[in-house]
Amino acid sequence: MQLTQFNNPRMAQAFVDYMATRGVTLHIKKEDQLILLLEDETKQQMVENELEQFVRDPFHPRYQAASWQSGTTDSKLHYQRDSLLTNLRQRAGPLTILLAIACIAVYILMLLVGDFTMLGWLAWRLDASPFFQPWRWFSHILLHFSLLHLVFNLLWWWYIGGAVEKRLGSGKLFVITLISALLSGWMQAKFSGPWFGGLSGVVYALMGYAWLRGERDPESGIFLERGLMAFAILWLVIGYFGAFGLPIANTAHATGLAVGLAMAFVDTRRVRKG
Repeated sequence: MQLTQFNNPRMAQAFVDYMATRGVTLHIKKEDQLILLLEDETKQQMVENELEQFVRDPFHPRYQAASWQSGTTDSKLHYQRDSLLTNLRQRAGPLTILLAIACIAVYILMLLVGDFTMLGWLAWRLDASPFFQPWRWFSHILLHFSLLHLVFNLLWWWYIGGAVEKRLGSGKLFVITLISALLSGWMQAKFSGPWFGGLSGVVYALMGYAWLRGERDPESGIFLERGLMAFAILWLVIGYFGAFGLPIANTAHATGLAVGLAMAFVDTRRVRKG
């Protein structure tokens, strides 16, 4: 029986591969569009439920994993290569993209006018009266002091922040970003003064949030692999020991991680009780 149809061959194949891992065989019929045919009609309800979830988030990692697990190399579908920009947009929402652009713009300005000038505009605070310049509570996350620093943070921001925004909405990502920027900046300033910057406090908050949310609420679709979480904690420990002799905002990282874990715990209390 005809189940549905797709315009995008890559999405069609991804769903076919995923259903194969669930023990359901689907066939692709090529006409003006790609028509999916269900072999066993008794599984129609289950397949339609899975299709509804797939349409909501076709780029979830479980579908990519299914293609690796059950995909074949003899597919007769011809894929159109998407541009790098298209692939980046597919996983990122508007807030993910806007903040990344802001970080890049600030980094370019730092190259043009100098680090200290930008610190003077955006650093945590320079005097005892921060209430007259409230943007400083958050603008420090836009400051990056090397290209590696910028790229490393933006890759994590896109990987985890984009997933959070796609699954839970821009509002949730905005709240996590705002709270973690404020608290990680406040704690780092207490230990090192105002001369710091970077998105990594927010990144650590997202790591903690995604990992614990995935552990306690797998149905949310938000998760971070345990190996990556172990790497994040290892990097945090290395930073405290100063193994590489680099100036690392360790307190901001630790505070961000604690904020993300706390927010995930609060967001999953009802799930665990249920």
